[in-house]
Amino acid sequence: MSRVEHSVDVDVPVRIAYNQWTQFESFPEFMEGVESVVQKDDTTLEWHAEIGGQDKQWTAEIVEQTPDQRIAWRSTSGATNAGIVTFVPSGMDASRVTLQLEADPEGPLETVGDALGVLDRRVKGDLERFKEFVESRGAATGAWRGEIHGGQADRS
Repeated sequence: MSRVEHSVDVDVPVRIAYNQWTQFESFPEFMEGVESVVQKDDTTLEWHAEIGGQDKQWTAEIVEQTPDQRIAWRSTSGATNAGIVTFVPSGMDASRVTLQLEADPEGPLETVGDALGVLDRRVKGDLERFKEFVESRGAATGAWRGEIHGGQADRS
């Protein structure tokens, strides 16, 4: 399993950065290769992406979500991956977004791509595009402020 970690400083408050990240269906607008993300319910996401020229689909479960702090997930079917994204204030109107991703390359093409740092560059680029995406708007396109702990949603 490969592990990648990158951070980006964004010139928006943590609340805006976090709120935008919870809009999973907007991920194709800034994540390379992501064709669609469909949120089935509070904890379930269906992904469709093109990775290394191959069509990939998987389902992910959000296992932890704490507003303005972190979101953690793991795949439950399809491409094996898991990760955590954290949000930390870095000033009055700025924040640091850190993405840690673990992914299991499938097949020889993905294994070679992984050895060449493709995943590392993709994650770094996705964070830079997220920065541009959220800063250009100055506000999130939506928000979900509920919490998830142990895979169970708490809307209170």
